[in-house]
Amino acid sequence: MNGLDIFVLIASIAAITFYGVWHTRNRRDLDSYMRGSDHTPWWVIGISVMATQASAITFLSTPGQGYLSGIGFLQVYFGVPIAMILISLFFLPIFHKLHVYTAYEYLENRFDRKTRLFGAALFLLQRGIGAGLTIYAPAIVLSTVFGWSLQWTIIAAGMIVMIYTVIGGTDAVTVTQKYQMLVIFIGMTAAACILLSKLPPELSFVDALNVAGGFQKLNAANFSTSIHERYTVWSGLLGGTFLMLSYFGADQSQVQRYLSGDSLRESRLGLLFNAICKIPMQFCILMLGVMMFVFYQFNQPPLFFDAASNRYLESRKSDPAHAQSLLKYETQFNETHAQGKQHLQNWLRARRAKDNQSATAEFVGAAVAQQEGEKIRQAAAQELSSKNTEIKANSADYVFITFILRELPHGAIGLLVAAFFAAALSSKAAELNALGTCTTIDFYRLLIKRDATDEECLTATKCFTALWGIAAIAIALFAQLSENLIQAVNILGSIFYGVLLGLFVVGFFIRRVGGTALFWAALIAQLLIFVLYYKLTISYLWYPLIGCGACVVFSLILQTLIRERQIETA
Repeated sequence: MNGLDIFVLIASIAAITFYGVWHTRNRRDLDSYMRGSDHTPWWVIGISVMATQASAITFLSTPGQGYLSGIGFLQVYFGVPIAMILISLFFLPIFHKLHVYTAYEYLENRFDRKTRLFGAALFLLQRGIGAGLTIYAPAIVLSTVFGWSLQWTIIAAGMIVMIYTVIGGTDAVTVTQKYQMLVIFIGMTAAACILLSKLPPELSFVDALNVAGGFQKLNAANFSTSIHERYTVWSGLLGGTFLMLSYFGADQSQVQRYLSGDSLRESRLGLLFNAICKIPMQFCILMLGVMMFVFYQFNQPPLFFDAASNRYLESRKSDPAHAQSLLKYETQFNETHAQGKQHLQNWLRARRAKDNQSATAEFVGAAVAQQEGEKIRQAAAQELSSKNTEIKANSADYVFITFILRELPHGAIGLLVAAFFAAALSSKAAELNALGTCTTIDFYRLLIKRDATDEECLTATKCFTALWGIAAIAIALFAQLSENLIQAVNILGSIFYGVLLGLFVVGFFIRRVGGTALFWAALIAQLLIFVLYYKLTISYLWYPLIGCGACVVFSLILQTLIRERQIETA
């Protein structure tokens, strides 16, 4: 990055942050701090909901997922439209009618206090860990770009968002998110246009799609019925619907966004905006990764995409004897890529000449070379890990940032880094705001100081928001991920969200179940999910469905046993 990039980065982030602080400088009462201004239009609610869900992880890691695996990851979001419609019909009317600060207040109104506390605790546990991951993602970008220490980058990124969230509350989150999304949209669009312009002149867009399709990168729908395959149409429609229902309907960080609307209609329109736009947005981000894959078939990719591995490899080139095996892998990888590139160029010529037989043979040769290259890369990564146990080559999270730094012009680099950081600020602020609100309303005002005034609750919310910010920074500092970031976030949500959704499903639709039966049913169901996750190898998308179903079934069984015992003792 040069001076222009740094100027674009700092100017974009500083302008948005200072605007959020200035705009909310007069928010001094509890209601406006937690709910916002109560006159948020539907389109701002829609953008705010989308921005909260689409963190820096979405824009940093998802293109890498598209590069490695194609657009099959899109199936995770097949349940979004269904979930949004169901939330608009059943969840929103109840939340608006009760005029709640948090979703978990409903659980006490419907059941009892222990059920409310259990639901709130599940949210705090899951979202507290998730907040650490949303800091970790932009820290990877900034540490890669500037060569900073990852640990100090995490601390700095966390502190910036923590400060303006503590000062402005919900409105600071909502009013800044629309501008953060604008920066993200401009940055991602610029990256896509530059990427397409850098494809070989002789390669048309249709040819590029044919290359991607030939390498199995455009398979958006997998109709396999195996529960062990991670992404299928069925896991997306069934498990994905329950995951999105729980995330958008029972996660306070999302509920708090659409409760800021001044009417039920505005909130519903905001959710339906996401029902329409979410899948196309994810498709475009994944396609960006797919086009990067095509680009790197004609341009030499690095052996390792992540900066730490590359720095280690470069540092050892001055001592070839010490890194002879790694250098050998790099040479083999480059030679294999050159062979694959030549096959693709021959394929293009045969395709233009209508020589289908030669075209097929050349494309098969390119596919074989690409597979051989990936085997060499995996062997090199294992060799690297054996030489330096602190380095784990994780290509998915670094593919996009590597492309940006190597291929984009200055100014655009700063804009893209600003887009990542804006996404991090957006989702992180919403998470901290929700964590602070939930801790105050569902724990502080219930268990610590029941007669707390609004002023005392406002002070407590700011303190809890800051404490959660510190906790998220600590989690990010010690994060060690075996999955790439976008999958890690969804796996984390899948483990906790199903049971959390089950609490609300029972509350809304099964009137015969009481609080005691539901509390113990939810606790047993959550323990079951922990056991299944560590024992089974099924797709994580099934766990929200299993968790919700187990919570409902166990609550019915326990309620029946409780009533029978009451009859016997009567």
